[in-house]
Amino acid sequence: MRIVFLGTPEYARVTLTCLCQSRHQVLAVVTGPAQKSGRGQKLLPTACYREAERRGLTVLTPSSLKDEGLYQYLRELQADVFVVCAFRILPPRLFSLPNHGSINVHASLLPKYRGAAPINWALINGEKTTGLTSFFLRKSVDTGEMILQEIVPIEDNDTFDTLYARMADLSGPFVLKTLDMIESGDVKPIPQDETQASRAPKIEPLDAMIDFGFPAERVRNFVRGMSTRPGAFTYFRKKRLKVHACAVENVSEKQNTRPGKVIEAGKKLVVQCDNSAVELLRVVPEGKTEMDAGAFINGYRVKPGEIFGEIPRRGKEKK
Repeated sequence: MRIVFLGTPEYARVTLTCLCQSRHQVLAVVTGPAQKSGRGQKLLPTACYREAERRGLTVLTPSSLKDEGLYQYLRELQADVFVVCAFRILPPRLFSLPNHGSINVHASLLPKYRGAAPINWALINGEKTTGLTSFFLRKSVDTGEMILQEIVPIEDNDTFDTLYARMADLSGPFVLKTLDMIESGDVKPIPQDETQASRAPKIEPLDAMIDFGFPAERVRNFVRGMSTRPGAFTYFRKKRLKVHACAVENVSEKQNTRPGKVIEAGKKLVVQCDNSAVELLRVVPEGKTEMDAGAFINGYRVKPGEIFGEIPRRGKEKK
């Protein structure tokens, strides 16, 4: 089949590579513009741009998907299908162009976790399984008729990083199965059950702040869902501290103390939650690299009774 691929991050690049190695023809790749990155704020092309360029494919980086030139170019390609993976919302005028329509591969078992961050939210909510869904694009985001689904187990030690990588590897072969079904005419579109729908909105910077007032298991799942991107964080001694890993700590007796208080800082770094506690395992102090809890305790001389999570005041309050 003749394909236009639309995607931006590493997750999409893995799928693009799989398509390029298949019998299908990738006519062009549409990806996001280069973004400033790192301390030097250099402009870096997207992962999909670099992969397409390496393979000698035509790459388009429109600032607007409503650009008339983009529409005319894609129309003239006469693609059989557009494959969308981790990309922006396409206007109907674009996704209606291909002969067989446009498909999206989404990292959840739709209609659960519609939105930009399905992998994060599945982990945060303590799900035991997630999956992949291919569906036809429609005007409302992530609501189109489903083509194929595949269940992906979530392991107890999975974090965002590990689950993201595993699902990215599965996404390419999954898309090929979907394309085979479309090409053979075996597709029987399945409407989504709106009563089962849930959201997975984009995670904003402040969404990653840890609330030790929740039970320990919920705090652990929150850290798993944020690790290492964007990275769950708290505050310690008025500076931001990222927490990349923690574990539920079995406290022998109920601690009558406030959430966020250090209740052990010797061989372990244990922090009070709601009627439970977590052991912090790997942290990233502000301006430093990742370290284990032992190095953090020794380097910062952490003492029982200190508090995690107190947000520092920014300037003087106005009267």
